[in-house]
Amino acid sequence: MPHTYFDTLIIGSGLAGLTLALNLAESKKVGLITKQALLDGASGWAQGGIAAALSESDSPEAHIHDTLSAGAGLCNEEVTRSVLEKGPQAIQWLIAQGVLFTRDPGNKTGYHLTREGGHSERRVIHAADTTGQAVQKTLGDKARAHKNITVLEYHIAIDLITSIKLGHSNISSNNCYGAYVLDNQSGKVRTISAQNTVLATGGAGKVYLYTTNPDTATGDGIAMGWRAGCRIANMEFIQFHPTCLYHPHAKSFLITEAVRGEGGILNLPDGKRFMPLHDERADLAPRDIVARGIDFEMKKRGLDCVYLDISHKPALFLKEHFPYIYARCLELGIDITQQPIPVVPAAHYTCGGIVTNLNGKTDLDNLYAIGETAHTGLHGANRLASNSLLECLVFGQAAAEDILNQTPSPTMKLPRWDESRVTDADEEIIISHNWDELRHFMWSYVGIVRTNKRLQRAQHRIKLLHEEISEYYANFRVTSDLLELRNLVDTADLIVQSAMLRHESRGLHFSLDYPDIQHYVKDTILKI
Repeated sequence: MPHTYFDTLIIGSGLAGLTLALNLAESKKVGLITKQALLDGASGWAQGGIAAALSESDSPEAHIHDTLSAGAGLCNEEVTRSVLEKGPQAIQWLIAQGVLFTRDPGNKTGYHLTREGGHSERRVIHAADTTGQAVQKTLGDKARAHKNITVLEYHIAIDLITSIKLGHSNISSNNCYGAYVLDNQSGKVRTISAQNTVLATGGAGKVYLYTTNPDTATGDGIAMGWRAGCRIANMEFIQFHPTCLYHPHAKSFLITEAVRGEGGILNLPDGKRFMPLHDERADLAPRDIVARGIDFEMKKRGLDCVYLDISHKPALFLKEHFPYIYARCLELGIDITQQPIPVVPAAHYTCGGIVTNLNGKTDLDNLYAIGETAHTGLHGANRLASNSLLECLVFGQAAAEDILNQTPSPTMKLPRWDESRVTDADEEIIISHNWDELRHFMWSYVGIVRTNKRLQRAQHRIKLLHEEISEYYANFRVTSDLLELRNLVDTADLIVQSAMLRHESRGLHFSLDYPDIQHYVKDTILKI
């Protein structure tokens, strides 16, 4: 494969990657790689919306307060203030790009704002219940049409190319020069060099058996950043969304938190409410509390699921506000205007990731991380609903500004990918078996409630898998399945390591061995 050069290489095509690409493209040659089609990532699956203080009754201060409260003491207040104060401007940028949010003539903003768990005000702007899809389609069309953006679909990054990996001992810092990238359609590996490389690959929900994430969420960016020498923070904080549809024919279908924001109530099979027993905010408590409440009731009573009921609302209201959920549930024989929705918690969002500063810069020169791949300090120990897409927008713009202010450095010719000592795999079934084993024991041992013994069991199995996969990687040609499994195992290891280091229960990390919260507050930082 030929050597390819871009001013900026963006790995990942979610909202963070697209925002960055469009903000750079007027003056930079941008390469945007995505391992499936352009719009197949997790951003397009977001239903609820984007949180920002847009109404007269709201303020950035109130948004900051709610975010700090949900984050259980671990949010970086400087970062939180910086991001949330930029919220209204970020929404205006999306509107200027042509995103059609749901209108409300009765609201002075002109748009319908909904409320979600943990929010004290209605501040979530949305496009019905398919906000991510609306945003991604608008920005994706612009990216495809831009002459300075090259979209490489069905390409998966293998590893970053750094000065340490190249053996450049004369360079004082560790620089990133680009990445090796597998073209899934040809099976060949590209060498792509760039002035700046950006990891925007999303989260790692597929490390768990049950998740609201698409199949692309395999922790690729986090694992690549870790292997390249980046610090990783707070990977123990995996957010489990309280309400994923429980149905044998529905895979990873999220029931947005906005359903509870508009009056939905969680009930036991006999119709009895239970969340008031767990928190005074009841069904609108932050996600970590609601997920643990559901998990507690299911285990206590031996239930397969609980029920989310919004059938007391007018049918027309539900069809107008939740058309996607209404239609999908109806396909499965559930009429949400007449009956409750069976739901269970599922892995949803990775609050930790690669440590960055306010511009998205990592520990490596010329390497950035944005979106769910990054740990910015905004989310703390638990992400407040609908802050994630806002973080993508703000850090995509911040990274673009930082890159545009740089003085370009000399380019370097990079060595091509060497596969002279490997052969085609002879037993690819090993990959699928290892993938299944990993996701099952992560769900059982490193889920919503943890213990030291469960974490030790998971760590032991991860060590065995890591050895097996490393041997496989060294001897056979790479495939996308192998690369994703390799990244999942590295990410699982980071989650377990982090969880074992936190001797308290805070936010999304709950340990039966350490049920109390500590007086001191600190991030869990891992470094090779």
